[in-house]
Amino acid sequence: MTAPTKTLRTPAEAALIERFAKARKDLPGAEPIARLREQAFATFEQHGLPHRRVEAWKYSDLRNRLKTAQPLATRPTLDAAAAVLAEAEDAFAVLDRYRLVLIDGFPVFELSDRDALLGEGVAVASLAELLTGESGRAADLLAVPELARDDIAVALNTAFAGDGVVVLVRDGARPSKPIEIVNIVTGAAPFAVYARNRIVIGDGAEVTFLESVIGGAENAEINIYNEYRIGARARLSVARLQATEAGATQIATNVLRIGAESELKHLSVEAGAGFSRNQTFAGFVGEHACADILGVSMLDDRRHVDQTLVVDHAVSHCDGTELFKTVLDDRAHGVFQGQIVVRPGAQKTNSKMMSQALLLSEEAEMDAKPELEIFADDVVCGHGATSGQIDRTMLFYLMARGIPRVQAERLLVDAFLAEAIDALGDAAIADALKTTVSAWLTARDRRETRS
Repeated sequence: MTAPTKTLRTPAEAALIERFAKARKDLPGAEPIARLREQAFATFEQHGLPHRRVEAWKYSDLRNRLKTAQPLATRPTLDAAAAVLAEAEDAFAVLDRYRLVLIDGFPVFELSDRDALLGEGVAVASLAELLTGESGRAADLLAVPELARDDIAVALNTAFAGDGVVVLVRDGARPSKPIEIVNIVTGAAPFAVYARNRIVIGDGAEVTFLESVIGGAENAEINIYNEYRIGARARLSVARLQATEAGATQIATNVLRIGAESELKHLSVEAGAGFSRNQTFAGFVGEHACADILGVSMLDDRRHVDQTLVVDHAVSHCDGTELFKTVLDDRAHGVFQGQIVVRPGAQKTNSKMMSQALLLSEEAEMDAKPELEIFADDVVCGHGATSGQIDRTMLFYLMARGIPRVQAERLLVDAFLAEAIDALGDAAIADALKTTVSAWLTARDRRETRS
């Protein structure tokens, strides 16, 4: 007689199972939504937290990172939310923009510009409210495209997401200012924050979105899912900044559905969290579309940042450019995983992917894994990855002209990262993000001067 096998759970996995059992009855949504959550959580129960033996997570061992599971964040009072917003850093302060404020994953419309956006052809609603509506439409809000369906971080977000924003940019709308989704995580105690945002860009619309993720406490868990559905002939620019506290664990999922003849520019800047994974699943669903997907990561100390990308060319005549820049100092660990998939029939695809890493310390580590899967014969595709130290010839050239070594290195690092930031094509947003780059470099300059 064979004894039944028993699945061994880590303390974090056991705590997550206990957490879901207690929270499920209080999460928004009727019976169809509850079933979707249970199905998603069953995926987690079957596989557990991702670890090194999971190919898509082989460089980012989340099971080892999470020692326990923090309690779910609760909705803040208006007074508490206002106080948190007033004290929070604002990386985009120099920009004139509309703001949609989320505190610990819950929208606070009293502190947002929802009413003003209506006049610009943009409607905003609470995810929690919509999940209680008509079952078919509500279920669609938790639906996950095939590209990301098997991801455990996405499954956990589907199971636990209590709120977020649903934004509809109407056909032909052209808001006069960027729209910022502000995600602030309070730092009084470590919480688990699960937010889910759906942004629908109507046909022919033209809009810029900003995303910021800031705050947090030691051992905070942050899991944010953003889905952009881009209509035909639309133009969308997205600039995302992650600058949470150093002890936080942050996972962001970006799902991009790119419609026919549309143009997308998407930039992610990683400048915080002790462990961060920014994963992007981009799918071309309409012909003659183009997308530039860009990434910038700045790492020091023992921080770990994973930029993972899947680009799915399911239709023909689409162009994709992917450029990711990483700068690492001290004993930091950077990861880039990029995959371009060209499906049968997706002829005339033009897609190029590049990862470049600059190592400022002999103890820093960079893992890069670019991949191509091509099932069509009339395509132009390529990938590349480089890792190395600062060019000594360029450094000597600057120092020979009287520039101190620390400043010379700063100039070269700044220029290295600027290529990806400037590719967004918006000078005002680029300048705001370069302020974050400058702050990181200034902190490094101080460390180098003391040593």
